[in-house]
Amino acid sequence: IVPMRSKALPIGFINSFVQRRWASAEQTAEQAAAMRRGLPKKWPIAGVSHVVVVASAKGGVGKSTTAVNLALGMTSINKGLSVGLLDADVFGPSIPRMMNLSGQPELSKQDKMIPLVNYGIKCMSMGFLVEEKVAVVWRGLMVMSAIQKLLRQVDWGSLDVLVVDMPPGTGDTQLTISQQIPISGSVIVSTPQDVALLDARRGVEMFRKVDVPVLGVVQNMSCYVCPNCGHLSHIFGKDGVKRMAEEIGADLLGDVPLHLTIREGADAGKPIVVSDPQSPQAEAYKTIARRVLDKLPHIADPFKPR
Repeated sequence: IVPMRSKALPIGFINSFVQRRWASAEQTAEQAAAMRRGLPKKWPIAGVSHVVVVASAKGGVGKSTTAVNLALGMTSINKGLSVGLLDADVFGPSIPRMMNLSGQPELSKQDKMIPLVNYGIKCMSMGFLVEEKVAVVWRGLMVMSAIQKLLRQVDWGSLDVLVVDMPPGTGDTQLTISQQIPISGSVIVSTPQDVALLDARRGVEMFRKVDVPVLGVVQNMSCYVCPNCGHLSHIFGKDGVKRMAEEIGADLLGDVPLHLTIREGADAGKPIVVSDPQSPQAEAYKTIARRVLDKLPHIADPFKPR
């Protein structure tokens, strides 16, 4: 076998390649700046001071349960807060079941949907507009139209915080919400499992790309405590979210264990913060809520009457 000699590249080709790469990098930076200038202006939701989105970029990690108990935790530690909960998952709405709500919303005099209320939380979801067992089979444009209506055609009244339960992924819904309304911050939920952490990192990167502050990450299902013997098991791994938070420069907002009462409460429409407010599990959500509230900047409501 005769070894082939690699032919040296001419210096002119190398210089040309470097110049093209340099020009391409400059062009990319200019394009990014142009895109930022060309994005639609974010317009606040009438009456809402803060919007906090709860996301995971991964399904099945307990994002909706976290969003529900986060909203309830906020009102639990601060009785004077007015909090709303928006279910932005068009295809798999969970808020109606978890908040024990059903029925279609009434319309205000301005033809806006009036949120349904339970446990002191104003709620809106696609699940109120379709039957629970009916599948929503829509293309992208119809989904975006529904998201716009959920954002703009709801009469929230006056809210201190609107918690948005985001769908899994980093697609159209996430981009639409991130680019249409001012968001005070995002909360990323993940289990300690490596597969879930991969998507959680993507979620963090997406929000950073669209200039949405990442308030921190929540380690859900961090461990399982046997109710019979008290043995502690890290079913999905140990401290995976904590390590990820350190690597990406985000705060760990709290740990929530894998516990039967959390699941039972969510299925029964009695979230743990309401059904057993003094339990360690409820206290975990309250700790997360307290840390989120501490991070929210002061935003004046532009719609308040003068």
